Amino acid sequence: MSELEKILSSRLCNGCGACAAIAPKHIQMHETEDEARRPKVCSKLSEQLEAHIIDHCPGANNEQANIETGDLTATAWGPILEVWEGYADDAEIRFKGSSGGAITALALYCLEQRNFTNALHIKANPDKPKYNMAAFSTNKGELMEGAGSRYAPASICDALPELEKTEGQSVVIGKPCDIEGVQKVSRQNQLLKNKIGLTLSIFCAGTPSHKGTDNLLNYLGATDDRTLKNLQYRGNGWPGSMKAEWETTNGETHTFETTYADGWGNILQKQRQWRCHTCADHTGELADISVGDPWQNPPEEEEHGKSLIVVRTARGQRIIRKAIKTGYLRAIPQKPEILFAAQPNLFATKGAVWGRSLALKLAGLKAPKLTKASLICWWKLPLKSKVQSVAGTMKRIIVKQLFLAKKITFQNHEGTAQ
Repeated sequence: MSELEKILSSRLCNGCGACAAIAPKHIQMHETEDEARRPKVCSKLSEQLEAHIIDHCPGANNEQANIETGDLTATAWGPILEVWEGYADDAEIRFKGSSGGAITALALYCLEQRNFTNALHIKANPDKPKYNMAAFSTNKGELMEGAGSRYAPASICDALPELEKTEGQSVVIGKPCDIEGVQKVSRQNQLLKNKIGLTLSIFCAGTPSHKGTDNLLNYLGATDDRTLKNLQYRGNGWPGSMKAEWETTNGETHTFETTYADGWGNILQKQRQWRCHTCADHTGELADISVGDPWQNPPEEEEHGKSLIVVRTARGQRIIRKAIKTGYLRAIPQKPEILFAAQPNLFATKGAVWGRSLALKLAGLKAPKLTKASLICWWKLPLKSKVQSVAGTMKRIIVKQLFLAKKITFQNHEGTAQ
C-alpha cells in the first residue's frame, strides 16, 4: 500500500485537494459514495512525487503556526495582531452572510479597491445543490452566490493550478485545512505564491460528510418526486436557518426549514469526517485573516449578525484597516482574550486533539503529528475532559472500526458508485 493510500485508508485525508494541486496530471478530486471529496489517482505516481505530496499533505500532520507557546492566548488561537468585531457595511452582504458578512466584504474590497483579479471560494453546484464546487468570482453578484456557510465536503486547493494561470492577484477563501494546503503548495511554487494576495479562513468545527447532507435533506422533506433546487445552511439573519427548496414533478415548489441549532446540533455534527476530530486548527491560524461567530453574545431575534475577525499577518492588517477606512466594514477593536468567551468549544477541541491523537497512537493507528500547542491546551482542560479525550477515542476506534482500512468508493458522473 502506498503512503497516499495509507493516508486515505486511515481516514486522515481532509479533502483539501493539495495533492491534486501538486500533481494535477496524476490526481483528481472526486466525490466518494459515503463520505466526502477524496483524491483519485488517475496515473501512477513516482516514489519521489508521492513523497513530495505527503510532505505537503495537511491531512498527514497538524502544522503549528509560528507562535510563542508561553502565551496561552497565542497557543490556543495562533498568531494574533488584532481582533475586531464588526460586520459588512453593505446590508445585503451582512444579511446573507453567516455572521456579519465580513469575509464577503473583505473579498469585495480587494476586488474593487485593490484591483485583485478574482476571489477563489466555495459555492453550491448550481446543477447539483447537494454538492459544493470551487469558483472564481470577480464581482459582488458572483461573491454573493457563495455567501453563507456550506456544511458539506469541499476543496479549493485543486483549483490552484487554474489560479496560477490568472493575471493579477487573488483572494483565497477556505476552511483552516484548505488554507494550510494553500500555504504548503505555494511555498514550493513562487509563481503561485505571488498570485495569492490574501488568504481568508472561516472558523470551522468540522466538515460533515455526504451522509450528513443526506440526513439533513431527509429531515427537510426529501421525497422521490422532489428535485432539490437550493440548500441553505446559514445566512439571511444570524445565525440563520437551514432550508431546502424542492421542485416536484408537476412544477410545484416546496420549502422546508429548521433552525441552525437543530440542523447542526442534532444532524450534521454527528456525521463529521474523522480527520476533523484530530485537527488542531479550527480557527485558520495560517491565514492572513480568520473570521468566526461572536457567540459570547447569544443571537437575538431578527439579528443580522456580527463577525469576530482575527488579524494574523501584517498583510491582513493593512487590508482590514483599509477596508474599515473605506467603508466596506464597520468594526470595533476587541481584546484577543474575547476568543475564549466567544469560542469555548474550539479551545476545548484543540486540547482534546492531543488526547485523541495519543489514543490513536497507543492503539497502533496512524495519527497526525502531536503539536506542543495542542498539548498545552490539553493540559489546561479539566481532568474529566482530559480523560474523555483519550477514553472517548478508544471507544470510537471500536464503534467506527478505525482499526479497519477504509475502502474508498468513488461516484461516477451519474452519481453512482464505481
